[in-house]
Amino acid sequence: MAAVKKISSYIIARPALYNFIRPIAERYCELSGYRKVGLMYEDLLREETHTVQLALKRLPPRLAYDRAFRIRRALQCSVTHTLLPKDEWIKPEEDVPYLSPYIEEIEKEESERKMFDSMTRK
Repeated sequence: MAAVKKISSYIIARPALYNFIRPIAERYCELSGYRKVGLMYEDLLREETHTVQLALKRLPPRLAYDRAFRIRRALQCSVTHTLLPKDEWIKPEEDVPYLSPYIEEIEKEESERKMFDSMTRK
């Protein structure tokens, strides 16, 4: 996650590079098709990692319910080999990070914990 942040901040800091990469990224998101089955980007994160599991536990009940609904609906689309009607697709402006703040908070807590665990007394 930290490497992705470094790369994205590097790209955003350079307007020419950002203007070149942005249409490619938007097209890639469109072609990947996850929005056509009602998923948001952060619904695709691997749940097996410890950090993501902790972040999911910290989600407010409404966000957790919405996430579970989106995943179940996408699984149903996968089983039936169909896409949602176009008016139910996730729009790019709706695809906002909802899990990242919790993941960042957990990563910060873990780095602080490691720092304090590695301290030695003189």
